[in-house]
Parts: sequence; structure tokens; C-alpha cells
Amino acid sequence: MPEGDTIWQAAHRLHTALAGRVLTRADLRVPRFATADLTGRTLLDVTPRGKHLLARIEGGLTLHSHLRMDGAWRVYATGERPRGGPDHQIRAILGNAESTAYGYRLPVLELIRTADEPDAVGHLGPDLLGPGWNAEEAARRLTADPTRSLGEALLDQRNLAGIGNVYKSELAFLAGVTPWLPVGDLDPEVPARLVATAHRLLDANKARPDRRTTTTHRPGVPLHVYGRAGRPCLRCGTPIRRAELGDRVTYWCPGCQRGPDDTTPTAAPPPTN
Repeated sequence: MPEGDTIWQAAHRLHTALAGRVLTRADLRVPRFATADLTGRTLLDVTPRGKHLLARIEGGLTLHSHLRMDGAWRVYATGERPRGGPDHQIRAILGNAESTAYGYRLPVLELIRTADEPDAVGHLGPDLLGPGWNAEEAARRLTADPTRSLGEALLDQRNLAGIGNVYKSELAFLAGVTPWLPVGDLDPEVPARLVATAHRLLDANKARPDRRTTTTHRPGVPLHVYGRAGRPCLRCGTPIRRAELGDRVTYWCPGCQRGPDDTTPTAAPPPTN
């Protein structure tokens, strides 16, 4: 699932293959930009911003993409047949004499002026893998609405950019609280510790082929709770549970994590007169 670490990896692959080279092929298969001709321009760099990718191109242009749930960029040697899916799923092709990148199933793809990048990504909070990472500001934003659940606050890219559904579940586990707990109910030291853990994990995983949040090296258990519904908790043995939180699935251990869960009754709304 694309999160900040996998987006960083995608940007690194694209930058290595394309940056500093002249585009000999550029095909944007979305109606609004289908006639844009980028061939002959140098692709300057590819930069990740949270879950967004910014490919900057000579002439003050940026190709902005977002993978969401199942988008992907694949890089092949020029002339090699791409294998990322059916051809009709290809939304973008960027190539030079040595390498060609194919963007599959990209739900967001737009060609903008580089000067207008803030319109696309300016709403994002501190970037967990960005050069300007600000842990204090991330913790402040995370707890700005004390009534909001931790899971929702972690997924809000305006608070800190790069966390998705996997890290949401894992970070709540490591903090010892359920994703339903209001952030205002966190112990005072937890927000700072939580954003530090998020930064540490994403930074470590950006260099790994497979994401890992556990310290055990047992085969098949790279994560504490995510995707492990019904299996025993690695710490206490309690079966991991799975439920919906908003429009996302979440996982947690009832034995290790304190706070409300999907079975906790909500208070009845006050009567209206």
C-alpha cells in the first residue's frame, strides 16, 4: 500500500532513471493533457512530498501524480516491454534513451507550472521524509482537535504527511492506545513520542524492500497488527481484531491497547427542543 516510505522509493527510482536526461518520449494519457509535448525537455528531478510525486521538467513545468490505493510507477530499460498491467491502465509514459517510466492506474495526474506546486501540495503538514521535517509542529497539528480520534488524526495529511492505513494501525499499537481514542485523551508525552516513532519507522523503511515495524526477525511477521486479524498478538497472545474506522479498515490488539473500540457505545446526542 503506497505510504510515505514507498512514495520515497518510487521517487528515488524515477529520479535515478530520468533526472538530468532529455525526454525522448512523453505521453500523458489523460484528456486534459494529452496534447502536451514534453519531448526534448530535460527532466530535472523527481521529488516526493508526503504521498505525492513531483517530477520537475525544464521550462517551469511539474508533472504531479498521486498513487492513492493501487497506482504505481514502473521503470524499464527503453525498448523493454512493460509488465505493470494492461496497456489501457497506463496513464503516463516518460522516457529517455536508456530508461522509460510507466505510470499505471494513476488517479491523480496533472501537468502544472512549477511555481504552482503549492496549490497541489501546500496543504500538507510536515513531511515525515522531507528535508524540513518539524516534529514539534507535527505533534501540535496532530492534537489540535482534542475530540478527534487518533486514527483519523494520523491519516489527515494536513497534520503530518506520509502516514497511511498501515502506519496508522501500527503507530497506535506502539503507542499502546486504540485508534478510536480521542487525541485529547493521550498522555501528555505520547504525541511527541508518536511522531518521533513515525519518523524513525518511515526513515528506516524507505531503504527496505519490505516494510517492517517489528523488531523480531521471525518469518512472516513484519508488522504487529496490520493484516493480522485473528492471529495472536506478538506481545500478549490476544487475537488481533479488525474493524472499520471511518472509511478505512483498522487493526488493533484488545490486550495491549487501551481506549474505546468499535464495540464501545457512543453517547446519545442531547435532545433538541
